[in-house]
Amino acid sequence: MSKLEQILILDPPGDLRFRGPFTDVVTTNLKLRNPSDRRVCFKVKTTAPRRYCVRPNSGVIDPGATVTISVMLQPFDYDPNEKSKHKFMVQSIFVPPSVSDLEAMWKDAKPDDLMDSKLRCVFDMPSDSEKLSELESTKASSALNASKAAGSLSTDDTEMRKLMEESRRLQTEVGKLLDENRQLKDEGLRMRKANQFDSSVSKSSVAMLSKDPASRSLPSLLVVLHGRCDDDDSSGVCVALHQDEGLRMRKANQFDSSVSKSSAAMLSKDPASRSLPSLLVVIAAIFIGFFLGKFVL
Repeated sequence: MSKLEQILILDPPGDLRFRGPFTDVVTTNLKLRNPSDRRVCFKVKTTAPRRYCVRPNSGVIDPGATVTISVMLQPFDYDPNEKSKHKFMVQSIFVPPSVSDLEAMWKDAKPDDLMDSKLRCVFDMPSDSEKLSELESTKASSALNASKAAGSLSTDDTEMRKLMEESRRLQTEVGKLLDENRQLKDEGLRMRKANQFDSSVSKSSVAMLSKDPASRSLPSLLVVLHGRCDDDDSSGVCVALHQDEGLRMRKANQFDSSVSKSSAAMLSKDPASRSLPSLLVVIAAIFIGFFLGKFVL
């Protein structure tokens, strides 16, 4: 039985060319295309495995698919008088439908089932004129890349400026909001102080009334005294009582005036206390009654 012809189509078909200089890794590509309607398994071998790196070096190609193989030549000292003897071979085989272990398939494959193609390695060292043209093309490409990079940098600078302006605007808005929040806190604190003052004054007034029972009976006591002066003949006592009562009334009026002035001063200093005029009047009346009760007793 004759050996099967290679089913894969290779590009390039016969030579793998590597273009110098060879002071760095030089890469060339090999394309394998499967024109059949069956899956094909392949392997790539070389006579100098330490000088080349092949990726991928094996695999499966589906029907109608193409695989690109990168062959990388390692750096070496090039001698133009030395002829290259390096070769590559591409082996292939049809994948049976029921096979899943490809390694076992390669081991059990018969030589008549294998298809292979050989390629020769060629090293091309560019001449001085070609080196100069390549250098110029490299410079042109680098200049083009630099211009593209500069354009991208200018675009980035514009976007950065926009972002900085937006950041400053947001910081200004945050400062305004903080000021408004501080003003609201101060206003709330003044309101709480005014409410506390109102509550303390009310509590002290209630405590004074509860502690001094004499001030509660002041109106009835005055009525009784007036009645006795009308019915009794002892006019001296009534005159003395009327004089004492007049003195107490003048002192009460002076105290009322001082309380009103102090209340007005407090209202002018604290706007939150302007809403307490009725309470101050009640407090003044309580204090007047308290002092009158003390004088009478």
